[in-house]
Amino acid sequence: MPAFFRQKNQASGIGRHATVAGVLFSFAAMVAVVTVMVLTALSRVTDNANILDDERSRETTAGAIKTFEAQLGATLNDYAAWDDAAVNVYAPDGMAWTISNYGEMSSNSALFDVAIVIDDDKKPLMVYRDGQPSNDAIDDFFAPSLWTLFDKVKAAGLASPEAVGFVGTKSGIAAVGVALVREKSGTLNAPQGQRRYLIFARHLNGQTIKGLGETYVIQGLKLVPAAYDAHYSVAIDDAAGKALGKLVWISRSPGDISYAQVRPTIVKALSLVGLFFAGLLVIGWLAGRRLKAEENTAREDALRDRLSGLSNREGLGIAVDDVVAKARQTGKNVLLLYLDLDGFKEVNDAYGHGTGDQLIRAVAAGLKVLVPDGAVLARIGGDEFAIAFLSEGGSADALQLSEQILDFLAEPLEIGRRVVVIGASIGIAMAAGGTIGREELVRRADLAMYKAKEAGRARMTLYDPAMDADREERNALELDLRVAIESGDLTLAYQPLIDAATHEMNGVEALVRWNRPGHGPVSPDVFIPIAETSGLIEALGLFVLRKACETAKQWPELRVAVNVSPGQFRNPAFTDYVRYVLKHTAIEAERVTLEITEGYMIQNPQRTRQSIERLKTLGVKIALDDFGSGFSSIGYLRQFGFDRIKIDRSLVEGVTESDSQREMLQATVALARSLDIPVTAEGIETEEQALAVRLFGCDCLQGYFFSKPVPADRITEMLEARRALDAMPRQITAA
Repeated sequence: MPAFFRQKNQASGIGRHATVAGVLFSFAAMVAVVTVMVLTALSRVTDNANILDDERSRETTAGAIKTFEAQLGATLNDYAAWDDAAVNVYAPDGMAWTISNYGEMSSNSALFDVAIVIDDDKKPLMVYRDGQPSNDAIDDFFAPSLWTLFDKVKAAGLASPEAVGFVGTKSGIAAVGVALVREKSGTLNAPQGQRRYLIFARHLNGQTIKGLGETYVIQGLKLVPAAYDAHYSVAIDDAAGKALGKLVWISRSPGDISYAQVRPTIVKALSLVGLFFAGLLVIGWLAGRRLKAEENTAREDALRDRLSGLSNREGLGIAVDDVVAKARQTGKNVLLLYLDLDGFKEVNDAYGHGTGDQLIRAVAAGLKVLVPDGAVLARIGGDEFAIAFLSEGGSADALQLSEQILDFLAEPLEIGRRVVVIGASIGIAMAAGGTIGREELVRRADLAMYKAKEAGRARMTLYDPAMDADREERNALELDLRVAIESGDLTLAYQPLIDAATHEMNGVEALVRWNRPGHGPVSPDVFIPIAETSGLIEALGLFVLRKACETAKQWPELRVAVNVSPGQFRNPAFTDYVRYVLKHTAIEAERVTLEITEGYMIQNPQRTRQSIERLKTLGVKIALDDFGSGFSSIGYLRQFGFDRIKIDRSLVEGVTESDSQREMLQATVALARSLDIPVTAEGIETEEQALAVRLFGCDCLQGYFFSKPVPADRITEMLEARRALDAMPRQITAA
């Protein structure tokens, strides 16, 4: 019995051991299988993470290259589609301007390092590299694919005269852009065969590649030959499809890193597998949230202006659509304001783009405070803003907001260490109950804004349907005026300037006249403001200067006065053009007087002084026109050193009837005479006025009392008659 029980107990023990062993084995096998499955799954996750990261790096790198190329294209557009460039690059004496604004700008520039100007025959007119002239032939420095871009631009004509791509160079690989030099509007006067093309190149050097890697967080980004074998890369091809090279990077292998960190933990403690998977889910969820947030941020950035932080034009379009939709649901009115800053270009030109950018940010900050809650505020262009909001009332809310904006902009703005004064022209359009769509609402606001700008600075204008007809007439007038300037169909009239002591003509003022075909004479009061707002005033002023000097050459005893527009004074090359006209017409410089109005002088005192100093080196005289029209200051007379001032006709009117008018005129002339500045009185219509201003000290007189503006032939007849009278005593004596 004991033996039996002993054997039975042994058998039971073996069974329990076997059971325990089986359970343990089964558990171990299960653990092993689970471990293998987990490790296999982790291995797959690791590989996929590496692949996804490398793919993201490839997409980011490709995007960086596209952005690099697009930045060059944007820079090229800014420099090629430029009104000043369209004048100076084609001008015979414009090489100095071209070198200063293109060639020398390639020095230490983050935008481009090679600047070339060529003609239609691919002949280089200017070749600069890193800010210095280059003697390398274009074909020696660039690969033939450059001409593929050139041919594309040339074939496009004025429709889309720009092309950008990568081209191989003697220094490596560069993003190269070719563009036709033209006006900002896209127009160009030069015919085929006489056009100029601008070429910019920006090389993918080591520093540039390093900067791209740091900006887009791509580790070990480098440029390698096209034949380089890499698992992941981004190819760079030229315009002809030829492989130039490729960008490769060091794979971060985030999956391998994570796998190495968690593998010991999984091996040692299988119980943490579940926690690990839960952690992966949490990480994945967080990563998804992060990616979604980044997508939302990118979507918002695409609709936002980077400089001002406001919505851009695309963002405004979406927002206005939403506002219109809400207005249709609620029955409220949509009010849209378009703002164009007055004087922004002058600030930008005088103090540089940095100051201009600060001014834009300052204006944006001020507008944010002024606009009502829920309003849409956007920057839609260089110096243009828009505001859209809902209102239960009519246009009164928009007018009130406009007044607040004009008051804000009327105050001097401190930008860094400078104080600038600007204004705004505001156009207002309303969609009652949202019945007008976005495009029409924007068109009306834009039209009203231009009407406000035509009326003068610091104004607001409500849209009126009559503006559409006015715009069509204005556009037709502008087109005809452009043709008249280009074809030389304008004429000049000359109003005599009379010596107050001898009552003899000693000069003339050149005044432009236009006989519009099919319409008859057009008043200068009509077409000159159109020329100023359309950008034609500079070409018009240069035409008048050239024509006046050519005509005055036949009147050696007369001096000639020509009005100079603010647009001409803003042009740094204006002095060079005056020098060219003086040389071309062979007229004595001291006989030419250039007249500038007070308004531009007040807006740009520093730039005005510099322009006057440059012009005086040529020998021409500078006169201050319309003195006493509202901005007169003794400080300006001392500061700018004018050779003559012209008393505004408003001071001459009523001088014989009003004691206060006489006192004002007498004080003004006395002020000028105390500074040894001769004075011209214009607008004289009666003998009494002529006698009064002469007694007050004016040495030169002008007005209808002496003569209306007359053709050049009439001036010649007047001079011949005077010469005949002067010769009569000598003839009698000789007899």
